[in-house]
Amino acid sequence: MADKQSFTQDEWITILMSPTIAGMAITAADPSGLWGMLKESFASGTALATAKSDPNASPLVKAVVTDFESADGRGEIIEALKARFAGATPDDIVPKALSVLADVARILDTKAPEDAAAFKAWLEEISLKVAEASKEGGFLGFGGVRVSDAEKATLADIQKTLSA
Repeated sequence: MADKQSFTQDEWITILMSPTIAGMAITAADPSGLWGMLKESFASGTALATAKSDPNASPLVKAVVTDFESADGRGEIIEALKARFAGATPDDIVPKALSVLADVARILDTKAPEDAAAFKAWLEEISLKVAEASKEGGFLGFGGVRVSDAEKATLADIQKTLSA
């Protein structure tokens, strides 16, 4: 089973930020205002907390969650996100996020093939939870849809990217 020592520092940081990236891609696909963004961010954080207490979560997922909880890990994530998304426009976020997820898929397939499927499934699950966290297109909580067409398309792109 793979852990942090199975990867170079750059590879680990890419893997470490992947849960955040998976959620960001969905949020950027169809921004739903401040309240929606907060709900979607909370959904992403909840997925991390759930993985921490899940006895069936893979050791690699647990290693990411452990690092994510540390001040050093969060600092590395923030710096990596700043570097990857520096100068990005809102229209750039989804393609850049998909590029990071493609990098994660390649790293996992190469360095942790026994853990790759479970980790990729976890990222897809995070994306889905973020997409379902807030209704899109309604007014004052009425109407709208649970997952918008743009979010559905991004979910499909994430699945395709991770399985390529």
